[in-house]
Amino acid sequence: MSEAHPVSLTIRNGVKMYPGTQALKGVDFDLHMGAVNVLVGENGAGKSTMMKIIAGVEALTSGTITLDGKEVVFADKADAVARGIGIVFQELNLFPNLTVAENIFMAREKTVRGFHIDREAQSQAARALMQRLEQDIDPETPLGNLRIGQQQIVEIAKALAQDARILILDEPTSALSASEVDVLFRIIEDLKRHGVGIVYISHRLEELIRIGDYITVLRDGTITGSRPMEGVDIPWIVRNMIGSASKDFPRTEAHPFGDEVFRAEKICLPRLGGGYTVDHVSLEVRAGEIVGLYGLMGAGRTEFLECVMAQHPQSTGHFFIEGKPLKTHSVAGRIDRGLALIPEDRKRDGLVQIMSIRENITLSSLYKLAKGFHLSIAAEAKAAAEFVKQLTIKIASQEHPVSSLSGGNQQKVVIGKALMTRPKILLMDEPSRGIDIGAKAEVFRTMRRLAAEGLGILFVTSDLEEVLALSDRILVMANGRITGTFPSGANPADVISATVPDRSSRIVQ
Repeated sequence: MSEAHPVSLTIRNGVKMYPGTQALKGVDFDLHMGAVNVLVGENGAGKSTMMKIIAGVEALTSGTITLDGKEVVFADKADAVARGIGIVFQELNLFPNLTVAENIFMAREKTVRGFHIDREAQSQAARALMQRLEQDIDPETPLGNLRIGQQQIVEIAKALAQDARILILDEPTSALSASEVDVLFRIIEDLKRHGVGIVYISHRLEELIRIGDYITVLRDGTITGSRPMEGVDIPWIVRNMIGSASKDFPRTEAHPFGDEVFRAEKICLPRLGGGYTVDHVSLEVRAGEIVGLYGLMGAGRTEFLECVMAQHPQSTGHFFIEGKPLKTHSVAGRIDRGLALIPEDRKRDGLVQIMSIRENITLSSLYKLAKGFHLSIAAEAKAAAEFVKQLTIKIASQEHPVSSLSGGNQQKVVIGKALMTRPKILLMDEPSRGIDIGAKAEVFRTMRRLAAEGLGILFVTSDLEEVLALSDRILVMANGRITGTFPSGANPADVISATVPDRSSRIVQ
């Protein structure tokens, strides 16, 4: 197989350091041409970091990269593109106010005599790319008018337009329908026939086996498995992702759960283009219980929490708080009924960066601190101080901007803001994302203490260790549905396997 698929790019002893963490630990990687090189690992394993290094977005701290037998150092992404390396990032890098054609040729515009943009030539080339991708998308359509799956197709077209010899696809199917995935796989087969080397990153294990020629598994910045795909099955991938034995996570002393505090029944969120982003999801949480909702990107977990908080008016189904129907359809009304959400993106959705720590903590509870039509600053400062102390938020002054805090302390401010509303159920979306290991441990301790005090917690995570460490009960979500239910102390391999659709729908007592 190696003769048919020669190695073009290699990394040897690759190390990447960031402040406070080592993302890559002496990795050795071979990229085979005319083949799909699949890369798999848990959240934070180092996959995207390694691909950013190959694409010139990041540089190795130490180690070497060779391309066609010669050692290279990419100055930046443009340098990598000039050497024939293209990447489709997991997060779309597009301009919604520009047309499809303008997005495809952004920074590489076709011109007349080098001065004027040749819009007609760009439109024709974009139309040809859309035909190649079997998409009926008008190149002059504003990108913002397209649904997210079509935008993902445009991102792929943008990479194809660069005629890359090495193409990196980071979670390319996360927003695609089944028919669009089939089209993408046909394009990949065509690229392979033309000798293009493809790196394919995905959490969808069945996709990797279907499309891959070679596989590399990363765990905690280290390569734990690398081989041709023949003979590889899902259990082999899982063993190399998480190790042969489950880890023993320290837990606090068990406490009794109370009555049901929250229930969702048959929650549906329609998807543009057909189907459901959230597909008839039903679950319940008891007082004092921590329920982990585990799944991969695109599983519908975040969208489910948004439905709970009335952020999708088109959603259907029923919610209950302490057994009573939740009929209010406003965010404020649901906060009043005892719901609170810690959003995934704390900087964008959880905090106002230019406001002080005090103002951010009290932002959802100002009505409690007002006297008539006037806000009592003294009462606000006293209330904020209570939560700063309770959550051990490290600050010099409440009046400093919240942007001056570390990521972990910013997350605690968001938690404090939610707790100040006196919730009965706390929804947490990726509560430890973007914070260091010490801050993560503090957030975990806070969650356990709150549960011990009787608060019901439903938290979303794509981190297997996190869901095993924290949960009293684990629900797995895939393709918008609950596909597995597991108790505390579940086998990690069973939890991961429930994210694979053809192995889904299981309950472990």
